[in-house]
Amino acid sequence: MISSTEELREFSERLVQAPWVGLDTEADSLHAYPEKLCLLQVAIPGEAVLIDPLADLHLEPLWEALDEREVIFHAADYDLRLLFQGHHFRPTTIFDTMWAARLLGDAKFGLNDCLTHYLQITLEKGAQKANWGRRPLTERMVEYALNDVRYLFELSEALRARLVEKGRMDWHRQTCARLINDCARAEQVDLDSVWRTKGHDKLDPLGLAILRELWHWREKDAVRSNKPPFFILRHEVLSEIAADASLRKSARSLKLPPYLTPRRRHGVIEAVERGLEVPVADRPVHIRIRTRRMTKRELDRVEELRLIRDKRAAELEIDPTLVASKATLYALARNDPGAVEDQLPWQQALLQP
Repeated sequence: MISSTEELREFSERLVQAPWVGLDTEADSLHAYPEKLCLLQVAIPGEAVLIDPLADLHLEPLWEALDEREVIFHAADYDLRLLFQGHHFRPTTIFDTMWAARLLGDAKFGLNDCLTHYLQITLEKGAQKANWGRRPLTERMVEYALNDVRYLFELSEALRARLVEKGRMDWHRQTCARLINDCARAEQVDLDSVWRTKGHDKLDPLGLAILRELWHWREKDAVRSNKPPFFILRHEVLSEIAADASLRKSARSLKLPPYLTPRRRHGVIEAVERGLEVPVADRPVHIRIRTRRMTKRELDRVEELRLIRDKRAAELEIDPTLVASKATLYALARNDPGAVEDQLPWQQALLQP
């Protein structure tokens, strides 16, 4: 385990000289809030290491060593978002083995599925829900983490050869480039919808005002206690409390879960009281999504596009939704702004009559 800046510098010097690099991450979203990066797994020829971002070390040598080179991932989406949001790292190019398998038409594309299919290697998978923030890691956790990168290069080479053979290498390049761009965007939070948890649609405006206050209280308590919000109160329980308080028009005699600590019970009651005090004019209302009825011509166009999509997908033996999702077909048929541009060039080409 690399846990000092000096050790990381030494490894990064070897990484710079390496012809390839595989990368994976482990985060803690079940035991900490907000979610945090707990482990980096990096493989280069003849070496696979764990890097501890929770230790007192600077990760800059790693980011500099990874700059301007291809990085191999499996299912990079989560890793890329985690690395960009927490460390502003954005790779120049990637090779995503999961997307390679999907573009080749594989029905199963988990890492273990791909390793079994292409390399006849089967890994033990038993630490997915482990607490990666704990130290020291158990031997089983170390082995599990290293296995996630040990075979990425061999797997990528097998998949790359098949992509070239089927003429789909450019599809993969386009897909990976889009993935990098999509994951390197600042997360946009809609403050008027983020608190609308399960069950909010059954509440009146007063209930919505109470729910909003309960949600904000729970967020603050989750950060304070370093626990995921659903560990404190489940979404549906927030809505149930809001409905009860709205009906009573009071924070008294509320039926609260018995497992709440006195401090949290007090926090819930205060949040309800704040919601009850929101003036009628300032209470939130339900968000109405306005959609127009599609014309017969547009619906016919959807069916026409679907038939083209399904025919091409069957010929290529790939999932039709890789060519275009149902939502994309509808957007194209309506000629929505940006609908065509949202498709990758290879997807556009396959939808041509």
